[in-house]
Parts: sequence; C-alpha cells; structure tokens
Amino acid sequence: MNVTIYDVAREASVSMATVSRVVNGNPNVKPATRKKVLEVIERLGYRPNAVARGLASKKTTTVGVIIPDISNIFYAELARGIEDIATMYKYNIILSNSDQNKDKEIRLIHTMLGKQVDGLVFMGSRITQEHVEEFERSPVPVVLAGSLEPTGKIPSVNIDYREAAVDVVNSLTEKGHKHVAFIDGPLDDTISQYVLEGYKEGLAAANLPLTEELVVDGDYTYESGIEAWHKLETASVKPTAVFANGDEMALGVIHGAQDSGVKIPEELEVISFESTKLALMVRPQLTSVVQPLYDIGAVAMRLLTKYMNKEEVESPIVVLPHRIETRGSTK
Repeated sequence: MNVTIYDVAREASVSMATVSRVVNGNPNVKPATRKKVLEVIERLGYRPNAVARGLASKKTTTVGVIIPDISNIFYAELARGIEDIATMYKYNIILSNSDQNKDKEIRLIHTMLGKQVDGLVFMGSRITQEHVEEFERSPVPVVLAGSLEPTGKIPSVNIDYREAAVDVVNSLTEKGHKHVAFIDGPLDDTISQYVLEGYKEGLAAANLPLTEELVVDGDYTYESGIEAWHKLETASVKPTAVFANGDEMALGVIHGAQDSGVKIPEELEVISFESTKLALMVRPQLTSVVQPLYDIGAVAMRLLTKYMNKEEVESPIVVLPHRIETRGSTK
C-alpha cells in the first residue's frame, strides 16, 4: 500500500495542511512539530505525490527534453548542459529519443504536454512548419537547442553555422588550398544547409569555383565518412583538404585516407564541425570548429527557466561564439 499524506497526518497527530507545509518547506511550522512530522515521514517512507502537487500548484517542476539520439556524443553533451542547469533550478527532466523521425517528434511533443511538463527543450535536425505550429499552440514555453528554425519564431540557442563554415574555408584557402572538399549532412537537415552555404561563400571569397565532385553527401556517421573518402579519392579533381560536417564523418575520412596510404596532414588536411570528445581520440587529433555543446544546452535550459518563471528575456534568439581549434589533422 502506498503511504499517503493522510497516513502521515494521522500518525503524527497533525493536520494534512501541517504535513503539506513541512513537505514544502513552509517556515510557519513549530520546530517541534516539524521534527515530529519529519520523523513520521522517514519511518513510514512517505514520498510526496509529484503529480498531485503539480495539479494543486499548476506546476510539476518537470521539463520535457526531446532529443534525436542520446547515444550520439553531440547530443549527449548538449543534454548534460540541460541537466546541470535544470538541477540547479530544481527541475526534473523527462528525456525522450525521437530518432529524428518527424511523426515521432510530434507524438512526443503531445506526450510531454500530456504529462503536464512546465516547459520543453527540443532538439531536432529539421524544424518544419508543423513543428512550429505545435510549438506555437503549446501551453508551456518551448526552447530549441542546437536546432534552427529559420523564421525566428521559436526561442533558440545556436552558433552562427554559416559564419563558422566560412571561417573554416578561409583558414584553408589562406594556406593555398584550391581543392577543398566538403562532406555534408543529410539534405533535409536545416543546419547542414547553412553550413553548405558557408562553404560556398568561403570558396567565392577566395575566387575558387564550386566543384560538384568535391561535395559529397553524408549522414553524420563514421561509415558515411569512409564512403565519402572513397568517392573523393576517385574524383577527377583530387582534394588537398576536406571539411567534414561532423566529427564521426571526419574520422571516417582520416581512416579511409590512411588506409589508402595518404598522410594526414602532410598530403591531406582535415577539419570537422563539432569538436566532441571524439576529436581528441583519433590520431592525429582532429582540427575542429568548436561548438560549445555543453553551453548550448545550459543556456537553452536557463532561457527556458526565464520563460517558465516569467522573468525578463533580453533576446529569444541566442547565438554563442565559436572558434577553430587547430590540432594535428591540419598543418
């Protein structure tokens, strides 16, 4: 049998209102009474019903987090930032994997709202009009983390992906590279589209043509990086540098090139676009655009707490700084 607040009140010979005040930390309880109630709570093993408390206060102190894949180190680092700030502000997290499936994402939004969460942090590779309509209908605040919604209707935290890609290409062309390959993410990924735009802009700034053979589609996996390298090594124009839109793909390029006898970075320089822990695990270590993944998650959660607590928000669109960390995969 579950122990109820009535059981505690009866055992401690106090009212249920007094038990409630003790549980909620209300100072208007005599020390002796508080001590007695806490002893009964401990002895009976009473645990307050969070759902019931939420119905009474219209707050559950719970936040829903929808994430494409928690096993992906990129999203895992984002989630850690969310969790730490949620804990700091005394919110609990309900975490769900969407598998980057739009129908599942919409279903999870409905499920989270049905659980009476106080807010939502959403991560997804493609924010459609259907997503936006769901967010706008939501009775609780929604913040995007590491996800772009081009119209700016939904609060979000990101870096400037296009500008970061321009910086990468500039860093390579300034060293004399004329054949810079690019391995993109899925075509329907909004961030990938911005990174591709930055790649093209960087080439144009260096007065270099866009060579279609040197742009290869990937899916962010290690295997797609290896496949991309096999396409590049048979291209009529041989790349001297590769810009990969993700650490796993960059690792696939490095290992594929090494298996083909290509020396990194002497014969091929490689730069990636995430700088997760994987960048430090490969040899040579991977030069990367550093996205502050933990900070993106942490700032998104803090922004959400502001909306949930009706605090002042200076800007709903937060753009964090990026930098290129030079390591062993470039000269």
